[in-house]
Amino acid sequence: MKVLVTGGLGFIGSHTVVELQNEGFEVVIIDNLSNSSEEVLKGIVAITGKTPLFEKMDLREKIAVQNFFKKHQDVSGIIHFAASKAVGESVENPLLYYENNLSTLVYILQELQEKPEANFIFSSSCTVYGEAEKMPITEDAPVQPAISPYGNTKQIGEEIINEVCKVSGINAILLRYFNPMGAHPSAEIGELPIGVPQNLIPFITQTGIGLRKELSVYGDDYPTPDGTCIRDYIHVVDLAKAHVIALQRLINKKNLAKVETFNLGTGTGSSVLEVINTFEKVSGQKLPYKIVGRREGDIISAYANTDKANQVLGWKAQSTLEQALASAWKWEQKIRS
Repeated sequence: MKVLVTGGLGFIGSHTVVELQNEGFEVVIIDNLSNSSEEVLKGIVAITGKTPLFEKMDLREKIAVQNFFKKHQDVSGIIHFAASKAVGESVENPLLYYENNLSTLVYILQELQEKPEANFIFSSSCTVYGEAEKMPITEDAPVQPAISPYGNTKQIGEEIINEVCKVSGINAILLRYFNPMGAHPSAEIGELPIGVPQNLIPFITQTGIGLRKELSVYGDDYPTPDGTCIRDYIHVVDLAKAHVIALQRLINKKNLAKVETFNLGTGTGSSVLEVINTFEKVSGQKLPYKIVGRREGDIISAYANTDKANQVLGWKAQSTLEQALASAWKWEQKIRS
């Protein structure tokens, strides 16, 4: 079966391509290389022994999207990762996020609704919950007003999918991730942001290796045990495997509704300082950091209730924070050696 993975050379996308190929799927990748590199293909091939089809393409070009689906009419599933994903950047450049994250989704769904049936997996985010009232967060938690344009694009994206699925042959699963991190155990692929990292873990590993002078911790006056923000950090390989399981659920028509939603996390919250301390333990590196002011768009705390994914999908995160950080550190050392 042929599966389209948009953003398939990005961090989560590339790990999902590996897991799809390991399960025997034929994969086509679309990526515009805005935050990734064609070099990632070599890592995918090194792990799986298979070369996925790759089309360099910008999904904001509607005609290019139409032409792709004319050429690949046998695509049986779509996993849609292609999106800009940094909270801070979205606050500074909201129009980029609305164009990139919503127009691309609309153009793909326009093509899929022409088909008698289609299976669609959407890369969503725990940011849809905003500042949730209760922890851990269940899928039934009310969707709060978004704190950032990035979070708003995920909320609107989910609304678009729900409305389109009602009037078409599309079946969808929305996967709301918490904080992906780590790298493939082979260290052939991992997180490699272009420019200054927007996420905590690559900034930590780049600081540990000496590429960055010090890490900024945004606020130590939050109402948490140590004053720093709390997040649920999930190993990217665990996350990738959940996408394959979700896609198989749709292909095998096991879904109980046109649109299903699942949280993907570990169920454990870790503060920024806990992550720093754990990294120092697994790497043996002392990490220089400074406390700075809070960052606009950051919420205080978010960690998942994963009971639904555990019971309905039969999926559970396997890796600990230590294992995930160790894999991220191994990857960082490899790419800088």
